[in-house]
Formats: sequence, C-alpha cells, structure tokens
Amino acid sequence: MANAREIRTKIKSVQNTRKVTRALEMVSASKIRKAQELMRASRPYARLMRQVIGHIARANSDYKHPFMAARAEVRRVGYLVISTDRGLCGGLNANLFRKTLAEIRAWQGRGVEVEVVAIGQKAIQLFRRIKGVTLAASASHLGERPRVEQLVGVIKVMLDAYSEGRVDRVQLCYNDFVNTMTQSPVSDTLLPLQPGSDLAVTHDWDYLYEPDAPSVLDPVLKRYVESLVYQATLENLASEQAARMVAMKSASDNATKLIDTLTLIYNKARQAAITQEISEIVSGAAAV
Repeated sequence: MANAREIRTKIKSVQNTRKVTRALEMVSASKIRKAQELMRASRPYARLMRQVIGHIARANSDYKHPFMAARAEVRRVGYLVISTDRGLCGGLNANLFRKTLAEIRAWQGRGVEVEVVAIGQKAIQLFRRIKGVTLAASASHLGERPRVEQLVGVIKVMLDAYSEGRVDRVQLCYNDFVNTMTQSPVSDTLLPLQPGSDLAVTHDWDYLYEPDAPSVLDPVLKRYVESLVYQATLENLASEQAARMVAMKSASDNATKLIDTLTLIYNKARQAAITQEISEIVSGAAAV
C-alpha cells in the first residue's frame, strides 16, 4: 500500500491547492466590480481632458508648449510602465513586459537610450534586472483605490526630464481593460502630442489666454498627463482582478481534473493490492 499512500498524499496536496485557488477566485470576483466602477467613473474625466487638449492643439497659436512640440531627434526615450504588485494573474504582466521590452530593444538597436519609471512591484523587479535601462523612479502598493496623489511624484520625474530635454519622447505602457476575458497590452505615446494624430490638426483660430499662454497651458497639460496615467492605472487594476479571477478559476478546474485522475489511479492501485493479498491467501491455503 506504499504506492497508494503516496497517491493519497498527492490528492490531499492538490485539494489544499484547490482551496487556495478558489478563495483567490472569489476574492477577485468581489474586487473586480469595485475596480470596474472606479475605472468607469474616471473615464468621462479622461475623455473630456482629451477633448480639451485636442481643441488647444488644433488652435493656430503663436505659443507652442514644449509638450506639444516634437523633437527633431530622439536620443532618449522615457517609459512609464504600469504593472501589478502581485502575481497569480495569468500572463497579464508577461504580455505587457514582452511588448514593452520589444519596443525598448528596438530603440536601443537604433542607439537610443531608455529611461523607465515603473509603477507596480512586478515592473520594479523586472527593470532592476534589465541591463542598459535606467530605472529613474518607482511607485508600488497603490491599494485597491489608487489616488492621483500617489502618482504625482513619479509622473513629475518624467515630465521634468522631458521639459529639461533629458528625454525626447515618453511612452505609457499598461494593460487596457476590454472585458473580463480580454485585457490588451497597450503602449501609447504620452509626450509629445503626435503630429500625425487628430490632436495636431491646426486651424486658423486661437484662444485668448489670461494672463498669458504659458501660465495657463503648463498646469492644464500637466493635469492632462496625470489624468491619462491615472486612468491607465485604473484600467490596469481592473485588468489585474479580471485576469486573476480567470486564472484562478482555470487553476481550480485543473485541480479538480487532477484530483479525479489521481483518485482513479488510487482506486486501481488499491484494487491491485487487495487482489494480490487475496491471491497470496489463496495460495497459502492451497499449500497447507
């Protein structure tokens, strides 16, 4: 019965694992609704901010804010990468990192330096190990209800680098929440506003700024960047909960299948042991 005893131990181990995965699945299922509500509540603000900046960018203004002016030569690129703090969420982080690292290698192949601001413990751990990439700032453990105040510091690091000319382009990488089953890794150009986009189509009118254009546009564009990063953080949070719920459900289902398979093997081993014992008894009785 030694073999059967080992199988019983394996069954018990898998059952304990299934308890953990089911608990995580239920926790994520309860959290995903709150994360979706928070994400959807902030979407109108982010959308209206895009509209405001779109109107400003389309104006034929004498003043060109540095955030709207594309650099003639890109020598250094900044990346704002948003990941999760914890694992057990399937390939969510892996897909994002794969896309981001492919872009980074492409920039480095052209002789462009890369600087990263990481949001989330998984991104911090990754870019600390990547050679040739500078980790300029980081933020983690934002909780289930992230606040803009928690992100202002790391955003300012990248904005200051762009304003001072140390970075010529800023990319925002995160997981976009499509639905519960689908989360798409995204890499958007945060700065500058792209000349080929709808935001950069100029018209023959302009705004009147009081007291002057720099005093008005500078805080507005900073709020614009902060709103985009904050919305991306909420999208990534909702994606995390959905991915973890799906991954844990799949793990629980696989554990159930494995328990059924091991139970069948255990019953066969037990039956074989019983049959052998009966044969030995019969053989002994016949010998007497």
